[in-house]
Amino acid sequence: MTPLVTLRDVHYRHGQRDILRGVTLVVRPGEAVALMGRSGEGKSTLVRVAAGLLRPHGGHAALTARRVGFVFQEPRLLPWRTALENVMLPLAGPARQTGAACRAVLEAVGLAGAGGLYPGELSGGMRQRVSLARALAVDPDLLVLDEPFTGLDDALRRDMRALLETQVRSRGLGVLQVTHHREDILHGTRSVYRLEDGLLREDAPGCAPPDAATTGALPGL
Repeated sequence: MTPLVTLRDVHYRHGQRDILRGVTLVVRPGEAVALMGRSGEGKSTLVRVAAGLLRPHGGHAALTARRVGFVFQEPRLLPWRTALENVMLPLAGPARQTGAACRAVLEAVGLAGAGGLYPGELSGGMRQRVSLARALAVDPDLLVLDEPFTGLDDALRRDMRALLETQVRSRGLGVLQVTHHREDILHGTRSVYRLEDGLLREDAPGCAPPDAATTGALPGL
């Protein structure tokens, strides 16, 4: 099975600082991988390299995913566009066709009646659901989650995680998740890694979330 993402000995610098130092990582179709680490360690840089948004300064980075959906820390919605229009933004094609598909995605994330509302009329949890709908609307085979639960209260975090787990499971998506909190890691995650000082290490055995299976070696390398 061809990996969606393959990083081998990847290096990335910002100015004089080495952000990534020899990072190796593989994400395959239908599997979830989580990245943990302190703020400023380069987790967001790593996922942007993995998604092809940044070019590494050394090593090999290959993205074979046909479409990548991003869910960021903040919803990043255009305030002058409705929820439906925000979901439609990354899509091409006739408005009628894409509009119908996006309404279906909004319904899937529990916002069937919110398509005509503007971001200012939505709660924080609803705005983040619109962000998820926008990522799913491109029909991705790789979903990148860059701390999407930031700023949500405990109940909303649980609801959002459950919603993501349902969508990932039903669509068979590959997932690359960045998080500070172990309890936010999606159930079924195959491996949990920690980024420290530019180096990526598998997290300690037994530290993965319930139902997750961790391995002691990088797969396929």
